[in-house]
Amino acid sequence: MTDFAARSGWAALFQAVHALLPRVGIRARRRVQAAAQQGFVSLVGAGAGSADLITLRGVQRLQAADVVFYDRLADPALLMHARRGARLVYVGKAPGQHALPQDQISALLVQAGQAGRRVVRLKCGDPGIFARGAEEADALTAAGVPWEIVPGVTSACAAAASAGSFLTERGQTERLILATGHLRHDGAQDWGHTAREGTTLACYMGVAQAGQIVAGLRAAGWPAGAAVEVVSKAQTAEERVFRCRLDGLETLCGQHKGLNPAMLLIRWPLAQADVAALMVGAEVV
Repeated sequence: MTDFAARSGWAALFQAVHALLPRVGIRARRRVQAAAQQGFVSLVGAGAGSADLITLRGVQRLQAADVVFYDRLADPALLMHARRGARLVYVGKAPGQHALPQDQISALLVQAGQAGRRVVRLKCGDPGIFARGAEEADALTAAGVPWEIVPGVTSACAAAASAGSFLTERGQTERLILATGHLRHDGAQDWGHTAREGTTLACYMGVAQAGQIVAGLRAAGWPAGAAVEVVSKAQTAEERVFRCRLDGLETLCGQHKGLNPAMLLIRWPLAQADVAALMVGAEVV
């Protein structure tokens, strides 16, 4: 199948599905119509891992975009949805290696929006969860450029699916906390508010700080036997899932290299008997 045919096929499929849902996304469509007269920026969640985790709305924004600014962790296959002639700009960030500083990325979005372009800022996962989307939105608002958020499948959800587990479970885990293990200026996270039975803690960017996280959680009152899943490269061909107790997390992360990007899913269920069911050594699934 040619590239053109593939694009046409995808477009026809999504247009057909869209026609079956006339009452869905009315306000979103109005925003796009307004963008025909002025520049408009869509902060689009690409989903985590596999390209097919992007939403229908996200694909539609890519198909209509004049310019796409995309991240390092967004699946490159997503760019096939961009129309011919669209400008594709890489603005990815690796730890300590940024293609562009964040303020320059925000400035590029503002510049393209003010030039009347339809812009997609393609972000891995969801734009509103540890993705610095708010900083870009603030810059756009200050410059008078209209924008929207197109939500995506966040890494916590993708990782749980890869592990075949659930972030919440009736009678076991009734509270979900999304947290980052990497604070600005290398500060220490305060884990005190997380220490309660019935909690699932989904920790982003935590592998390098595993020792600090374990120490902080134990000091806050988390049990040493809390069940942990370390999900590496979720929803990709390279995904790996490891299980351990909380007190074995630092050792596990030290033994296995190349885990990032990875999620730490840490559970303190209401019924302690279920910890043993969740935890079978440090096994690779």
